[in-house]
Amino acid sequence: MDHSEGGRSLSPHIKLLGAFNHLHIFIDPTPDPAASLAERQRLFALPRSSWSDYDAKLISKGGAVFDRKAKSLKLTPEIQGLFDIKQDAIAPNDLIRILLKAQVELLFFGGIGTYIKAATEVQAEAGDRANDVLRIDGHEVRAKVIGEGANLGMTQLGRIEYAKTGGRLNTDAVDNSAGVDASDHEVNIKILTGAVVAEGDLTLKQRDSMLTQMTDELAGLILRDNYLQTQAISVMAAQGASLLDSQVRLIHDLEKAGKLNREVEKLPNDAALALLATSGKGLTRPELSVLLAYGKMTLYETLLESNLPDEAFLGEDLHRYFPAALRERFPQAIDKHRLRREIIATVATNSMVNRVGPTFVNDLRNRTGCAEGDIARAYTVTRDAFALRDLWAGIEALDAKVPASLQTAMILESGKLVERATLWFVQNRSHPIDVAAAMTSTAPAIAALKASLPEALPPAARARFDATVAAYAKDGAPIDLASEAAKLPALAGATDIVKLADGDAGKIAKAAEVYYAVGDRLSLDWLRLSAQGIAASTSWQKQAVAAIVDELFAFQAELAARVLTSGQKADEWLAARGPVFLRAQQILGEMQTAGAVDLAMLAVANRQLRALITA
Repeated sequence: MDHSEGGRSLSPHIKLLGAFNHLHIFIDPTPDPAASLAERQRLFALPRSSWSDYDAKLISKGGAVFDRKAKSLKLTPEIQGLFDIKQDAIAPNDLIRILLKAQVELLFFGGIGTYIKAATEVQAEAGDRANDVLRIDGHEVRAKVIGEGANLGMTQLGRIEYAKTGGRLNTDAVDNSAGVDASDHEVNIKILTGAVVAEGDLTLKQRDSMLTQMTDELAGLILRDNYLQTQAISVMAAQGASLLDSQVRLIHDLEKAGKLNREVEKLPNDAALALLATSGKGLTRPELSVLLAYGKMTLYETLLESNLPDEAFLGEDLHRYFPAALRERFPQAIDKHRLRREIIATVATNSMVNRVGPTFVNDLRNRTGCAEGDIARAYTVTRDAFALRDLWAGIEALDAKVPASLQTAMILESGKLVERATLWFVQNRSHPIDVAAAMTSTAPAIAALKASLPEALPPAARARFDATVAAYAKDGAPIDLASEAAKLPALAGATDIVKLADGDAGKIAKAAEVYYAVGDRLSLDWLRLSAQGIAASTSWQKQAVAAIVDELFAFQAELAARVLTSGQKADEWLAARGPVFLRAQQILGEMQTAGAVDLAMLAVANRQLRALITA
């Protein structure tokens, strides 16, 4: 469905059943997708065209182009059947309301007007008196997906109401962000090429020719940014209520800083948020879209004020922002771009928020007290040292080839690794983190560790790895990608293993073997997973759980270091701890048979593990 002649799809598979604008209502009950696409493209290229110019021969049986000025429209049996209309004739406005409520896959807004509000809103709150007679409520929409190619097609509360019925949409700002992105790229490219022309390295004619040749690639870069932004919303939505505590904390922090007005942005008040938490529900996509935008805006401002944009290592991200022709011909001009800092801050912000969500930096800042710039540095080291861009590219290449749930599952696993490793770099590197030095000292060893997996894993962990690979492959993932994604949980301790090996890729296999063996003998993976599964009801409880998980990683690294220093095998070293080790095994056995694990049980296990270190 389409509500204007401006909303067009390039897909030859779309069946446009109906559309309307200020002049006409177009109905095509059983359209030929290819023929109707070609005709719409013809009209798009025809100056001042309207639906009345549509070739009537291409409209399927029973279809028509109606004049909205008519007092009554006579309906064909095909139109009546398509939209389940009982009467033979209907007023134009009533037909439009039926179109808006039609049970279709896509409702697309491409023109001017606000056509959907919330049931709790009066018509005046939509701010569009001309369409009061057409407007419907969000809960009345039966389309599976809404796309907003226009601004203000719905009120924000209307979006939220529709989303709560199970409908899928973002906000008009998200769906139209490519236009803003295009303007930014245009300005930055003009500044770059203007400087090159001024220096005499390019003529205006050559510049114009180059810009024309870059059009498709530039469009790809812009669409890529918007693809990742929408993907971030989908990943947040998939996590639902598990992210709510972090999101509430971000909302409160933004409010305290005077950067967010919840009432204006239609975000829930504290009572509504508490109700969501108790009912196990998360924010809707339109609400997540707002958080994503505020997360980006505030992080960008903070990073721009920091010294992060001056980091030489981030020059690569600066170059990736521009099309290949500019990168190849004018690398020095890119380095001297007068908006260099702004571009790097933008790219760094998008990279983090698109990949790990708007609450990521705020959470780590609250946990560590570290500045946003240091967290951004640590994230950059993590992303590149683990070669996550390659993994993400492989996941995204599966679009329309595998279930989206498989891609989301892989992305969520990568997010867990990013959080763990970024936290490690923040806590274990002197600040400001030297990104290049951290990369040099960790990337080769991490690559060696990934190559040694899964052979370094104990039997139980190896069985879990094999099962995960099989599950990913069964859902359609190529075996190489399935294997790389299945390694992610085991790589949570990669930074500790690299430290145990002193960054020496040649020592990494032995360090990994001991590290994983210690974790296996003490069921540390099970303990961490159990801790993360605790239903913590308060922020303090959640912080306690996070602290215990951090300690369990620290215990594993410390115990592995002592085993390596002793020259013994993990079993031998642990057995030598005598009663202390036996007591730890007893406690862990009791916990595993008890069923649900709580904070008190974890505290006891923590104390016993600490005793192992001091034994």
